[in-house]
Amino acid sequence: MKLKIDTKKSAEVVSTALQKTTELGKKAVGSVQQSAKALSDKSRADAYLRKMEKYNPVFPEQYESEEFHIPNMIVIVDDAVRRGIDVCEGAIGWLSKEKVGKTDEIEVFHLYDEVADKVGLKFIPAAICDAVYYVDTYDHSRFIKVDCIFDIAHKERLDELAHIANCLGAKRCVVEISEMSAEKKVENKKASFSEGLQTKFGKASSKERAERQMTQQGKRSRVGRIETVFEGNTKPSRPELKWFSHDEGIKKFIESVCSGKNPTKQQTLSIFGSTVAAMSQKAAYSIDAAVGNLGGGGSSSMEAQLMTESETKLEFTIEF
Repeated sequence: MKLKIDTKKSAEVVSTALQKTTELGKKAVGSVQQSAKALSDKSRADAYLRKMEKYNPVFPEQYESEEFHIPNMIVIVDDAVRRGIDVCEGAIGWLSKEKVGKTDEIEVFHLYDEVADKVGLKFIPAAICDAVYYVDTYDHSRFIKVDCIFDIAHKERLDELAHIANCLGAKRCVVEISEMSAEKKVENKKASFSEGLQTKFGKASSKERAERQMTQQGKRSRVGRIETVFEGNTKPSRPELKWFSHDEGIKKFIESVCSGKNPTKQQTLSIFGSTVAAMSQKAAYSIDAAVGNLGGGGSSSMEAQLMTESETKLEFTIEF
């Protein structure tokens, strides 16, 4: 028995099937293209995020936000260092973390030199490209070049003592600066300071390094005598204190003079460097380690200078 084939209907079925197949094919191709585009976009996004994490740029809006905390250490760098890197376009610098021990780190803000005078910070003595700065303990808007910290602190302390004398209406003030004897330096150095550093910071603060620092500090010792003469005819007023704001001896003396009871003719106060240190021992160690990683800083370490400062004594004499 022969089958009777309806050729017209068959053609219609085949045409419909082909149309459906074509539509499905188009949808499949579109889906593949969309998936490929999505994968491509995700790949580009992932690559961009990886570059952002690598370069860690800081943008103006980020810097100005309340959530941004300026690190204690800033390095002023040439903006050409990262010119041409897409993720850094429009940035004012970048953040990095420098190791200062086996587990500790210090965050560093690398600030472009072209914006150093536009970010609302003061750089002492000046903003210098490739220089490293550390925050002023008493004013977080001031950053001091690391190899100037102790010199500036010393000058500011002397200026503040003269300011105190002037505000109190003194006729004359004398500051005598002295240090411990060399023998006592060696004894104290080896017995306490070096051992303390070894206990807190491990191999990085070895006996050998401590002895080398002691040699460095000998070259930077401060001794001398400074005398200032005033008219001495002003009414006593309470001076604003920075370095000596926690010195009970100076604060009580100021109160006694300003009270006007039993006026003082002459007074000598002893001030030890360890009580007005520019920084803590741990901060000095951290700065040395970070500066070493960054390849900057001065010729003398912070630890050595801290030791010199801690062994300095000021004799402050005021005459009325």
